[in-house]
Amino acid sequence: MTLIKSISGIRGTIGGKAGNGLTPPDIIKFTSAYGRWVISSTGKNKVVIGRDARISGEMVRNLVVGTLQSIGIDVIDLGLSTTPTVEVAVPNEHAGGGIILTASHNPKEWNALKLLNEKGEFISEQEGQLVLSMAEEMDFSFTEINGLGKVSYDNTYLKKHIEKVLALPLVNVEAVRNANFKIAIDCVNSSGGIFVPVLLNALGVKAIYELYCQPDGEFPHNPEPLPENLIDLSNLVREKNADLGIAVDPDVDRLCFVCEDGSMFGEEYTLVAVADYVLKNTPGNTVSNLSSTRALRDVTELAGRSYHTAAVGEVNVVNKMKETGAIIGGEGNGGVIYPELHYGRDALVGIALFLTHLALSRQAISVLRATYPAYYISKNKITLTPEMDIDALLIEIEKRYENQPHSTIDGLKIEFDKQWVHLRKSNTEPIIRIYSESNTETGADYLAQKIITDIKQILNLN
Repeated sequence: MTLIKSISGIRGTIGGKAGNGLTPPDIIKFTSAYGRWVISSTGKNKVVIGRDARISGEMVRNLVVGTLQSIGIDVIDLGLSTTPTVEVAVPNEHAGGGIILTASHNPKEWNALKLLNEKGEFISEQEGQLVLSMAEEMDFSFTEINGLGKVSYDNTYLKKHIEKVLALPLVNVEAVRNANFKIAIDCVNSSGGIFVPVLLNALGVKAIYELYCQPDGEFPHNPEPLPENLIDLSNLVREKNADLGIAVDPDVDRLCFVCEDGSMFGEEYTLVAVADYVLKNTPGNTVSNLSSTRALRDVTELAGRSYHTAAVGEVNVVNKMKETGAIIGGEGNGGVIYPELHYGRDALVGIALFLTHLALSRQAISVLRATYPAYYISKNKITLTPEMDIDALLIEIEKRYENQPHSTIDGLKIEFDKQWVHLRKSNTEPIIRIYSESNTETGADYLAQKIITDIKQILNLN
């Protein structure tokens, strides 16, 4: 059993002993702390919640709602929803915050509490630490009978969110409708199975081939939208002679595409393509995290604008976007952040902007993909053990490559001309991630293995 408390929220596996998993006592403890933080920091007693379709969702929802009520907080329950939809709803409802019940791309045994501030954005690291401290102190006083919070249900935000997407100046519904796209979708049997078809219909797409769109939480494959998990979607695209395939993760904040020939567009290039379209129509800067492809930098600089990097984590990217006035940003895992709508990864706005871009380009999706710089990322990891001193390890690696351009704002990133390698401890799993990028797959793998060899030498693992 696992319980991880981080900038990404409170994430864990369902079951086990309290403190070792996302158990009822843990859910109550952290929800109580968060609720108290909302009241003390905003003076508001209203919180919006929504959940993905995973099996444990209803159980977790009941505990969260009851706990918030018990400390005098009114709850607006969106039911089956998406992470970006809850983010949109929080400021709309003038709430003090929001909780999304989702473990994102993790398998079905996981669930999590993703915590939002009153702007509908993820709480900061400092705010998160305060919530964690309050949870450990457990100095809670629960309200008496007349002060209990009330619960209301609102199923209108599917429509409201999509209407906001369609109203964006860069979303061209007529162009998408006239393109007569045939689109296959894989929504991994979660809330995307509700939201994505409605969005596509609103965009005028008439030929939609649905795969795994029953929101029952029975994930038919690993829910992370990686190539090895999208074989069925790739086959469906070819079988139906579709123009493209679309895949989202369980809470619909990650997005990737499949080309008309069944090949992968590449989740790293979701943000690149959408940014390319936005930059061609709106002057401004871009941001992605340190583990994302260099292609975004290339596209941004080609447009005569500035590219900036941030530490991994949506809140870090958002902060850097605000700091640099970026018009678009996100993460290389298929997360598109378009502040014209809101500061959060949003697959729905990503779909609308991408389909507009594709329609206006009058190209096949594989041809569009070929217009972008070709880079390959090798993703590796090493499982951590208690005796490993990760900070000391990174210092030793840094010493070995001190003459190369490098950054330590998030682990260690070392640049080799247009190649790079990034080492960092995961926020959500007990591993150290080693990402490397080059203009060839062989080059990326070679660079990763070179660093892994260095690590093994330093740790005497050979």
